[in-house]
Amino acid sequence: MALSRQFQMWIVRSFAVVAATVVLAGGNCHAQAPPAPTAATENTKTAWSFSASAYTYIVPDSNYVQPNFNADRGWLHLEARYNYESLDTGSIWFGYNFSGGKTVQWELTPIIGGVFGDTTGIAPGFKGSLAWWKLELYSENEYVADTGNHEDSFFYNWSELTLVPVDWFRFGLVTQRTRAYKTDRDIQRGLVAGVSFKRLNFTGYAFNPDADKPSFVFAVEMKF
Repeated sequence: MALSRQFQMWIVRSFAVVAATVVLAGGNCHAQAPPAPTAATENTKTAWSFSASAYTYIVPDSNYVQPNFNADRGWLHLEARYNYESLDTGSIWFGYNFSGGKTVQWELTPIIGGVFGDTTGIAPGFKGSLAWWKLELYSENEYVADTGNHEDSFFYNWSELTLVPVDWFRFGLVTQRTRAYKTDRDIQRGLVAGVSFKRLNFTGYAFNPDADKPSFVFAVEMKF
């Protein structure tokens, strides 16, 4: 089955991002010899880290909760989501973690997932972030290739640009493109603000604040 032009362009752009990151990482590796491994470094590579979150959506004509679970160990990334691609739909993910940088810190995780439930399909994508000074850019993207009906295939995006004046507070802008619920806007734009306390993060989002029916999202995340 021929791939849609939108999917082809998305693959090209994603490959370009990954390729550029690998080239930059490779250049940094040749610039200086890597430091000798220490016990702390080895423990970091072999230790698991976990996070669980719940996003409560208050949207026009519907309210629902979107739970997520992440597990990372060195390069390995595992993830499970529910109500993300569409309602009453789950997805499981496998990814490979890349990271680097000093003045500008970056992380990139190409992912591949299986989607099941009301929507069924295969979804390639990536998650990435950039941090410089007190600015942070985060984005997660995926293309769901619907195996039940190719015409229902869709590109999803969630992106945040935030300022972090202190360690426990951030605020900024957010965008999303989703089919989990319907609005008059293909790309929703809004505001985000969040606070952190120990291992807990609390974040609020307001999408389409200028619309007659704005959407609100309240998120709680715990890392352990």
